[in-house]
Amino acid sequence: MTQSMSRVSRCIDNGPMEGFWGILKSEMYYLKKFSSKEELTKAIEDYIDYYNNKRYQLKLCCMSPMEYHMSYAA
Repeated sequence: MTQSMSRVSRCIDNGPMEGFWGILKSEMYYLKKFSSKEELTKAIEDYIDYYNNKRYQLKLCCMSPMEYHMSYAA
Protein backbone atom coordinates (compact mmCIF):
# COMPACT_ATOMS: atom_id res chain seq x y z
CA MET A 1 0.00 0.00 0.00
CA THR A 2 1.34 3.44 -0.89
CA GLN A 3 0.32 6.56 0.94
CA SER A 4 -1.25 9.25 -1.21
CA MET A 5 -1.36 12.84 -0.06
CA SER A 6 -2.64 15.90 -1.82
CA ARG A 7 -1.25 19.41 -1.48
CA VAL A 8 -1.93 21.49 1.60
CA SER A 9 -5.55 22.70 1.80
CA ARG A 10 -6.61 20.18 -0.86
CA CYS A 11 -8.58 17.41 0.86
CA ILE A 12 -10.39 16.24 -2.28
CA ASP A 13 -8.71 12.81 -2.34
CA ASN A 14 -9.08 12.32 1.42
CA GLY A 15 -12.90 12.33 1.52
CA PRO A 16 -13.60 8.95 -0.13
CA MET A 17 -11.05 7.18 2.06
CA GLU A 18 -12.41 8.79 5.23
CA GLY A 19 -15.88 7.66 4.17
CA PHE A 20 -14.68 4.09 3.60
CA TRP A 21 -13.02 3.87 7.04
CA GLY A 22 -16.18 5.24 8.64
CA ILE A 23 -18.27 2.53 6.95
CA LEU A 24 -15.74 -0.17 7.87
CA LYS A 25 -15.77 0.86 11.52
CA SER A 26 -19.57 1.06 11.79
CA GLU A 27 -20.30 -2.17 9.87
CA MET A 28 -17.45 -4.36 11.14
CA TYR A 29 -15.14 -2.97 13.83
CA TYR A 30 -17.63 -1.67 16.41
CA LEU A 31 -19.67 -4.90 16.25
CA LYS A 32 -16.87 -7.23 17.41
CA LYS A 33 -14.15 -7.61 20.02
CA PHE A 34 -10.71 -8.63 18.78
CA SER A 35 -8.24 -10.52 20.93
CA SER A 36 -5.18 -10.14 18.71
CA LYS A 37 -3.71 -7.98 15.98
CA GLU A 38 -3.79 -10.94 13.57
CA GLU A 39 -7.52 -11.44 14.19
CA LEU A 40 -8.17 -7.74 13.48
CA THR A 41 -6.01 -7.80 10.34
CA LYS A 42 -7.88 -10.87 9.02
CA ALA A 43 -11.26 -9.25 9.78
CA ILE A 44 -10.23 -6.08 7.89
CA GLU A 45 -9.01 -8.11 4.90
CA ASP A 46 -12.27 -10.10 4.86
CA TYR A 47 -14.35 -6.92 5.10
CA ILE A 48 -12.46 -5.24 2.23
CA ASP A 49 -13.12 -8.32 0.08
CA TYR A 50 -16.80 -8.23 1.08
CA TYR A 51 -17.04 -4.47 0.43
CA ASN A 52 -15.50 -4.70 -3.04
CA ASN A 53 -17.01 -7.95 -4.28
CA LYS A 54 -20.26 -8.74 -2.45
CA ARG A 55 -21.75 -5.59 -0.90
CA TYR A 56 -24.40 -4.25 -3.27
CA GLN A 57 -24.89 -0.48 -3.28
CA LEU A 58 -27.89 1.49 -4.50
CA LYS A 59 -25.66 4.30 -5.79
CA LEU A 60 -23.99 1.79 -8.12
CA CYS A 61 -27.24 0.51 -9.68
CA CYS A 62 -27.48 -2.34 -7.13
CA MET A 63 -24.05 -3.71 -8.07
CA SER A 64 -20.94 -4.30 -6.01
CA PRO A 65 -18.06 -1.85 -6.65
CA MET A 66 -16.16 -4.44 -8.72
CA GLU A 67 -19.23 -5.34 -10.79
CA TYR A 68 -19.81 -1.63 -11.45
CA HIS A 69 -16.18 -1.08 -12.40
CA MET A 70 -16.12 -4.10 -14.70
CA SER A 71 -19.37 -3.10 -16.42
CA TYR A 72 -17.85 0.25 -17.40
CA ALA A 73 -14.41 -1.13 -18.24
CA ALA A 74 -15.84 -3.50 -20.87
